[in-house]
Amino acid sequence: MENLDNKKIVVGLSGGVDSSVAAFLLKDTSNEVSAIFMQNWNDTTGILDGECHWEDDLDFAQLISNQLNIPLSKVDLSEEYRKRIVDYMFSEYDAGRTPNPDILCNREIKFDVFLDIVLESGAEYVATGHYCGKSYDKSTNEYKLLSGIDSNKDQSYFLSQLNQYQLSKAIFPISEILKEDVRKIAKQNKLATHSKKDSQGLCFIGKVDLPTFLKQKLIPRSGDVIEISNEVGLDIVKEIDFTDHNKASKPYNFTPNLGDVIGRHKGVQFYTIGQRKGLGLGGFPKPLFVLHIDNKENIIYVGQGLDHPLLKRKGLFIKSSEVHWIRPSQKMELNEQRNYKVRFRHRQALQDALLIQNKDSLIIYFNEFQEGISPGQFAAWYDGRECLGSGPIS
Repeated sequence: MENLDNKKIVVGLSGGVDSSVAAFLLKDTSNEVSAIFMQNWNDTTGILDGECHWEDDLDFAQLISNQLNIPLSKVDLSEEYRKRIVDYMFSEYDAGRTPNPDILCNREIKFDVFLDIVLESGAEYVATGHYCGKSYDKSTNEYKLLSGIDSNKDQSYFLSQLNQYQLSKAIFPISEILKEDVRKIAKQNKLATHSKKDSQGLCFIGKVDLPTFLKQKLIPRSGDVIEISNEVGLDIVKEIDFTDHNKASKPYNFTPNLGDVIGRHKGVQFYTIGQRKGLGLGGFPKPLFVLHIDNKENIIYVGQGLDHPLLKRKGLFIKSSEVHWIRPSQKMELNEQRNYKVRFRHRQALQDALLIQNKDSLIIYFNEFQEGISPGQFAAWYDGRECLGSGPIS
């Protein structure tokens, strides 16, 4: 944790063990520490178990604030969350893309709307229980976003859209602590959340039945499911010149004449590339996987087995206008190429890749074929522990 003395710090106390330990560690400093609980969702539609648990989380947050003797207040950000996050999810799924609400939640809610509230209260910093860190580069006068030392819990990917101002106001007290040690600290100090399960599912919403959740705004349209054989898929891949990074990083060209109709889907918004469950089709030698979603023609393309050639791609691209560099000094110049480590899913092992900055796009060309690349997902790139930037896949 960075050296801070006599500062006013607000902890985003979620009612979980991570933010509880973050608050505990800050309490044992010379700083003035308080906490705020964010209520970001109160709609139970599509929530598994039929209930939203923010009330339980608030109870735990209150227990922690009482134990640590720090003041706790509550803010209701549900309207902003609906506008900035939930509406974004609906629009992305409606377009046949796979959104990442957790990345947007950090950029738009925790370190924007919530940060403004924190600063307006007179505090100077906001602290969270994220497993990531930051450092300061004196040579460029910039903050770096660093991955947490616990590779299994690292959350730098979820913060890869933050800017310099947001990072400058952020504190990550557990960045250098393993998850198991966070639990130990909580248990040793008898914090009420020491055995509380980690939250899962969508940021601030929890586990949902996606079709039910999306039906609030999106009208399902049934359409054809077309299977493309492994042989046809292999022929398509063989036609690609993988020495041309630009062509090799674009999605495969799927057309109905490539395969046979084997069933009907319930609506393209309910599926994502690489998905196996939920198709409702059986009796095939190997499991079916979603290869491509054609939102315009309302077609889902599938193939048998994880070894299907069209399930894996060599690259992806991000529109230049949507490329975000956490440190502006690191921005790539036109036609520049760099080698970085890349992931396009949380907890995915970092993959070796070549980044090429073209006029209209940033190409990410992997050393090895990658499975399940889907438009709408965010790709983030790293140099050692530093997360340098990210952007949504086109």
